[in-house]
Amino acid sequence: MIQKFEKVNRISGELKLKGDKSISHRAVMFACMASGVSRIKNLSNSEDVKSTVKCFEKLGCGFQKENNELIVTGKGYKGFVNPASELFAGNSGTTARLMTGILAAQNFESVITGDSSLSSRPMNRIIEPLKQMGAVIKASGGGKLPLKIIPVDNLKPINYKLPVASAQVKSAVLLAGLHLEETSTVLESLQSRNHTENMLGLPVSVKDGVNLISSNRMYYPEPKDYIIPADISSAAFFIVLALLTGNSELKIKSVSLNETRDGVLRVLKQMGAEIVEENVKYIMNEKIGDLIIKSSVLHNVKIEKNLIPNLIDEIPVLSVAGIFAKGGFYINNAEELRFKESDRISGLCNNFKKLGLHVEEFRDGFSVEGEIKNKNPEFDSFGDHRIAMSLSVLSMLLKDGGEVNNFECTKISNPGFLLQIKDITK
Repeated sequence: MIQKFEKVNRISGELKLKGDKSISHRAVMFACMASGVSRIKNLSNSEDVKSTVKCFEKLGCGFQKENNELIVTGKGYKGFVNPASELFAGNSGTTARLMTGILAAQNFESVITGDSSLSSRPMNRIIEPLKQMGAVIKASGGGKLPLKIIPVDNLKPINYKLPVASAQVKSAVLLAGLHLEETSTVLESLQSRNHTENMLGLPVSVKDGVNLISSNRMYYPEPKDYIIPADISSAAFFIVLALLTGNSELKIKSVSLNETRDGVLRVLKQMGAEIVEENVKYIMNEKIGDLIIKSSVLHNVKIEKNLIPNLIDEIPVLSVAGIFAKGGFYINNAEELRFKESDRISGLCNNFKKLGLHVEEFRDGFSVEGEIKNKNPEFDSFGDHRIAMSLSVLSMLLKDGGEVNNFECTKISNPGFLLQIKDITK
């Protein structure tokens, strides 16, 4: 579908967004691994998290909705049932990769599939360390889905150094390691999202600038209550829109301010953004707080390499902020963008060129500068939810608005996006 957007003149009000997608995935998985009943409050309503729930339903777990809570009956240590059919992860890389780590330790054969987009994304990055642990995993050509996971008598612990910063690879190894008495350790030079270690209470140490995260049977999940903060990645679109719309002030409540996820806030503040954190607290070892965002004049800054893993999903909307900031926008060290739901580097560059901007594409990033010439473009999301919402923000900042093709993909992470925009626009 093509979604039209008019220019927005003012942003105001208050938003309470659904739960963080990354934390929601893990809450569902850990509740299902536990033996007994857990309750999850403010779970993400994204299609990706729904894919995780459906997969664990096939593994024998029980789910019941009650008001704003999901009640989960888990199966306990190696208690999952042999699924009657393939486990369909939809578009969710988190579902496929983390679940592979869990299933590698089970006593039955399983197959994980996904949609066409997910089936084009690399899986060797989790297959390799899990094979080092003794897992038997068969992939289709090029290390892609579907994955067939064949049971083995025993996995073995490993010490694995991540070749690239990846919370999904890290988590796959750590979750497999929860099924062993001996300790497995993941070493990361650039810190990736740490929700898995936070929520499970895994030991983390630092040696010579490298993070060492360990897991073993001692940290296997138990039933508990989870409260999911609002998704910082979803909040980023509204933050940028409020910053760049004149005479605006927006409050977003109970947002995840995790130190491995707040890179977009740090960069925007360096750019001159007026963003204030209030009512800060910690739940499940996760920093949570309200954000107050006010209209600001921005200028582009150099984005440091060590911040890239921290804000990789927010680069599309951050680049939109860069278009309206003083100076040219430049990003590199972000080749991981090419392996998301789409090649985000190529997709963003193609769309920015439609504005008549000077765009240069690199292997690991891109630059954008110049004056906007085309005032009413039709953008293409390439079926990528983060590109779609970033281009929606861009359209609402243009004098004559804009259109976004294939907009329906936004349901992958935030099906309520249009209603939320309506609530805060004047």
